[in-house]
Amino acid sequence: MGPRLGNSVKLTFEPSFTKLKMQYIDGCNSPHELPVGEEIESIMIDAASQNFTTVTVAGGIAAPIRPDTEIVIALQRSSFKLWADTVYDRIPIDMTIETLLTFKDAAGKEFGQQTISVAHHQRLILEASQRRCDYGNIGEFVHDAGVAFSTQFIRAARTQVAATDGIAPAPATASPAKPLAPTVPFPTDPARSALSFKATVLDGNGNLVFEGGERILVRISLMNGGDQELRGITATLTGTASVLARFPTTRLAVGRLQPGQSRSIEFEATLPQSIQQQRAEIHVSVSDAAINTQPPPQTLALSIQPASSKSDDVDQIPVVATEFRQPHTYLLSIGIGSYRDQQAQSRQSASLDAETVSNYFQSLGGLPAANVRLLQDWKAIRSDIDEALLDWLPPLMNNDAVVIVYFAGVVSVSSTGEVFLVPHDGTVMTPSRAYPLKNLEAALTRLRAKHTLFLFDGIVVPMGPDKRHKTALPQWSPTESSTIHVIGTGEIMQGLEDSQHRHGLFTYYLLRALRGEADTNRDGEVTLSETVAYLSQKVRWASKTYQNQEQRPFAVPAIRSTDPSAALILTKTAVIQATEGH
Repeated sequence: MGPRLGNSVKLTFEPSFTKLKMQYIDGCNSPHELPVGEEIESIMIDAASQNFTTVTVAGGIAAPIRPDTEIVIALQRSSFKLWADTVYDRIPIDMTIETLLTFKDAAGKEFGQQTISVAHHQRLILEASQRRCDYGNIGEFVHDAGVAFSTQFIRAARTQVAATDGIAPAPATASPAKPLAPTVPFPTDPARSALSFKATVLDGNGNLVFEGGERILVRISLMNGGDQELRGITATLTGTASVLARFPTTRLAVGRLQPGQSRSIEFEATLPQSIQQQRAEIHVSVSDAAINTQPPPQTLALSIQPASSKSDDVDQIPVVATEFRQPHTYLLSIGIGSYRDQQAQSRQSASLDAETVSNYFQSLGGLPAANVRLLQDWKAIRSDIDEALLDWLPPLMNNDAVVIVYFAGVVSVSSTGEVFLVPHDGTVMTPSRAYPLKNLEAALTRLRAKHTLFLFDGIVVPMGPDKRHKTALPQWSPTESSTIHVIGTGEIMQGLEDSQHRHGLFTYYLLRALRGEADTNRDGEVTLSETVAYLSQKVRWASKTYQNQEQRPFAVPAIRSTDPSAALILTKTAVIQATEGH
C-alpha cells in the first residue's frame, strides 16, 4: 500500500478479538469451533510489519525503542453462517467481523478512532461421508477473510497516521521517561545479523532465453548467519512492469529463520505467447521487520523474445471465421501449470494450452468473447471454478446451449478410482484439497444444456502419500452423467508434452484438429466425432514415433456415428467458408 512508514507501532488486541471463536455444524451434524481471532491476529501482525518500521504486540517481547503509536483492536460484532443449500453440493458461508480501532500517542492519549469491517462469502466443499464429514477448505476461508480484513486494517492505520504527517502526536507536556521493561537485544551489527540471500532466475528449457509462453522461476535462497532468530522476513520483486504483472504475487512472507538456518522460496509466472522482444529486469529485495540493516537488492536480467515461429506452429491463431457464429456455446478453459503447494507436480504448458484453446474457439468456433471464461494458474482456485459453474453459466442456459470444459493440469485418483481435479490451491494428497469430478459432472448436469463436453490433458497421479498400493483405473464417467469426456490419457501416468511446440501432446493435436486437419469429409466443419478419431490416431502415433512411449486418448462414453453428439460442430474453417461464399 506504499512505502514503509517510519513509525514504531504497538498493537494491543483486546481479549474479545483474540479469543474470538465461531461455532458451526459439519456435514455429519457434529459441532466444531474455529479459532478465528488467533488466525486473523497473526495475519494483521504480519501486515503491520510490512508497513511500519517496528511492530510489537502487547504481552510480547518489549520493543527496543518506545513505540510512538499504539493501536487498540476491539471486537464490535461478528457473525458466522452456513446456509443449507439443496441445489448445489457447495455450502454457502458468510462471515462478518467488525472492530473498533483506537489510536494513541506515546503518552497514551487517544488521537483517533476508526471502525473497520469485512463481510466474506464463499462456498465450502462438503466432504460428507462415514470417514470425512468436515468442510475441506474452511481453514482457507478463514485465512482469506483475514487477508481481506488486514487490508482494511492497514488502509485505516496508514490513513490515520498520515493525518499526523506520518508521526504520531507527541505528548502535550513532557513527563519523566519511565524505565523500559527488560528487552531481548536486537541485532544491529550487520556482521552479526547476517541476513543474506542469493537470487537466481530459470526458464522452462534452461537456455536462459525467455520466450513467449515459457515459464519463469525466480528462486531465492536465504540464510541467517547471525546468532539470533529473525522474524517477519519478506521477499519482494520489483522491475519491468509487463513481466511482474504475470506473477500472482510480488511479495512473499518467509516467516522466521533460526540462527544458521537457510530456506528457499520461489516466485513463478508464465509469459504471454504474444510478448514483444525486450530486455527486462527483476529486482529482488529481502527485508526483516526487526532490523534496520538489510542485505542489498539483487538484479536479474532477462532477455525476452516472442515464441519461435514455425510453418505449422499452432500458436499462430487462425483467421476468424467471420460468417460462423455459435452464440449458445460456452467454454470454461482451465490451465494450471504451477500450484500453491510447491511439492505438487508442475505442468509446463498447461497455462498456455488453456489460453490457446480459448483463442481457437473464439476464432474458428464462433464463440463470442463473453461466452469464454479463462482460468489460469493462481486464477484457477476452487472458488473460481465454483463461480464459473454455479454462478456464471446457469443464467445463460437454454435448450440450444452447449457447454465445453477444458482442463489442463493434474488430476488425482483415489484407491476406488474416483477422479479429482487439482485446482491451483489444491493438493493430490487428500480429497478435501481437490475438486471431485463428480461435482463437476453434477454442476454440468443441472445446467440441462443440449450437449456438455469435458476435455482433459495432463497428469494422472494416485491420491495420497502411499504409492505402494495399487490404484484403480480412473472412473472418468460417473453414473448418470450425460457429459461426453475426451481424455488425453486414462492411466496413471504423465500426459506427454511436446517440447518442440511447448504444448501438451494431446492439446497440440487438438489444436491441429480444430483448425481443420480433422475434417476428413472436407465439408468445412470439424465435428466432435471427427476430432476424437483424429486424436486417437495422431496422439498414439506421435507418442510412439517421437517419444518412444504410448499415449492413447479416448472418449467415454464411446461416440457412435448415430449419436447426436457425434455431429456437434466444434469449429468451421475460414478457408472453406470463403470457398462457399463464391
